Amino acid sequence: MGKDSVVGFRAPEAIEDPLTELLRTGARQLIQQAIEAELAELLAQYEGAVDDQGRRAVVRNGYLPEREILTGVGPVSVKVPKVRSRGEEAVVFRSALVPPYVRKARRVEAALPWLYLKGVATGQMQAALEVLVGAEARGLSAPVISRLKREWEAEYAAWRRQDLGRDRWVYLWADGIYCGLRAERQKLCVLVVIGVNERGEKHFLAIEDGVRESAQSWREVLLEMKKRGLEVPPKLAVGDGALGFWAALDEVYPETRPQRCWVHKTANVLNYLPKGVQPKVKQALQEIWMAEDRESAHKAFDHFVQTYQAKYPKAVACLEKDRETLLAFYDFPAEHWVHIRTTNPIESTFATIRHRTDRTKGCVSRNTMLAMIYKLGMSAERRWRRIRGFNYLAKVIEGVKFRDGVEVDSDIDDSRSAA
Repeated sequence: MGKDSVVGFRAPEAIEDPLTELLRTGARQLIQQAIEAELAELLAQYEGAVDDQGRRAVVRNGYLPEREILTGVGPVSVKVPKVRSRGEEAVVFRSALVPPYVRKARRVEAALPWLYLKGVATGQMQAALEVLVGAEARGLSAPVISRLKREWEAEYAAWRRQDLGRDRWVYLWADGIYCGLRAERQKLCVLVVIGVNERGEKHFLAIEDGVRESAQSWREVLLEMKKRGLEVPPKLAVGDGALGFWAALDEVYPETRPQRCWVHKTANVLNYLPKGVQPKVKQALQEIWMAEDRESAHKAFDHFVQTYQAKYPKAVACLEKDRETLLAFYDFPAEHWVHIRTTNPIESTFATIRHRTDRTKGCVSRNTMLAMIYKLGMSAERRWRRIRGFNYLAKVIEGVKFRDGVEVDSDIDDSRSAA
């Protein structure tokens, strides 16, 4: 089957969709988990039954040969477990999800919103699986669906306890993600932190519920990360203008340098300007953060201030107040600039979920939403590559100085200081 084909039809618009990728790679696990939940429910019904020798009357007995079933996202291989019945009653396990014939969904897009916007919720899991594998999913009982949901939530809970002390975390990206879904009559805000370790690998470190983006919420997130082993302060943290995060960072990791996100800052500045001048101003802002060195960046910065101060003082003030934190990246390897100038790792990952949830009505529980975002995040994480110039991370950790992205010779630097 081709890379961009799905059961006989092409869906090129969905190739880069993280949710589509999640569905493709996770369909087998989803169906297998549902089958195991069905089996667990059956075994629970006979938990107290024993044979003449006091042994359990119904027990697991391996698996049937692996087989493929046709789903809305293509053929999926699954293993159906077997049971052994030792009592008088002959008990056979039959999965509602793996009948002899399974219809395919007409469009993969139809499965996505059901599966990952409603499907995680107990009341809608059956409908989600029905979209994925066909009408046969109607045979799933409510206890089976509840068990499956608990397994997903348990995965997220276990991930939140993972030890962070096994790696040295060099850079952090932090952002608050808002979406259209609501829980408990409040719009959901999820606080997300991504880190890059000494090997250049990016991983999610936190996906937590927050009260807007308050300092207290961020403080709790960072303190929990510290408790889980992230005790050595990262060298740099990248974020937007939310004061809550920076206040919490200064308290929990005071040695970590702040870097303001240029994408967020550009949007904030443009908000103070008429639409007619925004393209020109955006180009002027780009000349600052694309400058070859800090001196050139400051010159472009000063030129921007002189050009727009008189007509648009609020836009200039918005930019100028964060001058130093906007240019912090010049003290790090040039190979890393493309990564540390913005919070793009978070923005790009959650762009799709914002789009999907903004089109969805109704409420979900906070646990449901967090479990869904966790699933999306883990899918995206599997596709991430190491950052460019990851071999320079060891030098950043050692405290080697960089000026305008280039390593500074310590002997030359010391002689300059002495002079």
